[in-house]
Amino acid sequence: MLFNLALASSWSRRHTLFFVVLTIALSVALLMGVEKIRTEVRDSFNRSVSGTDLIVGARGGELQLILYSIFHIGQASNNISWASFELIKSNKNVAWAEPISLGDSHKGFRVVGTSSGFFEHYQTGQQQPLVFQKGMAFNDLFDAVVGADVARQLGYQTGSRITLSHGIGSASFSEHDDRPFSVVGVLKSTGTPIDQSVFISSEAIVAIHDGWQSGSRIRGQQVSIEEVRKKVLQPKELTAMLVGMKSKLSTFHLQRQINNYKAEPLQAVLPGVALQQLWQLIRVAENALRLVSGAVVLAGLIGMLAVLLTSLGARRKEMAILRSIGARPWHIIILLVFESTLLSVIGTLIGVLLSIGILILAKPVLENQFGLFIQSTGQSLDDIPLLAGVVLAGAATGLWPGYRAYQMTAADGLTARC
Repeated sequence: MLFNLALASSWSRRHTLFFVVLTIALSVALLMGVEKIRTEVRDSFNRSVSGTDLIVGARGGELQLILYSIFHIGQASNNISWASFELIKSNKNVAWAEPISLGDSHKGFRVVGTSSGFFEHYQTGQQQPLVFQKGMAFNDLFDAVVGADVARQLGYQTGSRITLSHGIGSASFSEHDDRPFSVVGVLKSTGTPIDQSVFISSEAIVAIHDGWQSGSRIRGQQVSIEEVRKKVLQPKELTAMLVGMKSKLSTFHLQRQINNYKAEPLQAVLPGVALQQLWQLIRVAENALRLVSGAVVLAGLIGMLAVLLTSLGARRKEMAILRSIGARPWHIIILLVFESTLLSVIGTLIGVLLSIGILILAKPVLENQFGLFIQSTGQSLDDIPLLAGVVLAGAATGLWPGYRAYQMTAADGLTARC
């Protein structure tokens, strides 16, 4: 009876309650959207690199090393010598080592100089290898492989001709336009910085800077592509290197050896540890987002409380009649709690559906403009406690109006006061 009565009473006030449900739905949609983006950003951090045991670079900060070597943000304080790279690569416990050379760009995207083995050894997520959507790894000196975002935003296909720029800015006045590259491969999307990178060989990095000095061309010195191909293009230095071990047990031993290397100041970091440190730095922003979305949900619940309290004046006679026909005080309280629970459940369900729809529509924008790859727009089981908390908070919101209704009906009798 209370169920049917609550439904009938709510339906009679459907125009007012519509806005209550809408407020709760919008607040829940914001909460779920922020939670989804927060989770995807954290997962994106965690899946940026996998299967790499050590990252080696010039001595400095661990976070700085992983920022420029994996996320391609910022620059290295110093380079490391190619001789050190060869020495570490030849270590008996090292399964593979891939060079990373940075410093150039293409229309705002970072250029990464490496070897063709990078595409075999580099992994993301749960040790997922890089997969070519089209084409293959570079073989020729002036071949290039582009990430999924680069290909999508710039409209590149295999066979496209591109030129690189000196420096890392989106606009550069130092173009390597005399030595164009041909796109031979397009990688599948990974949701990591790989998608926003252009890959060429380490020898190509040397080739495009032949005839350059201090970031600009040497005047009067013209070197043709044919002449460049005939030269020995042995790199002298690189920005960083990625190392895979034969046995995980030897990782710490090699890390200690590299950190104590006397020939030049080097440091080796564990990717997982550095990623956790990096994530701790941005937890403040993460918690701020959760606080804002939680405040919006709270505002929605307060709005529902205000509507329920305001409507009590118009429902005093209704409550008094219920008391006169035998309704107990707890019946009145349960009626108001049930109404608030019903509004919370409907608002929460609509909010979840709304958040899914918004994420579906916003997914291309988030990927193209912000590089945020959302793997799934649906809700996970981890969201159930959060949604249940919203519903329970909504149900608790009805306790105060229920208690006030009981007090009013006890004093009013059958005639509502004006």
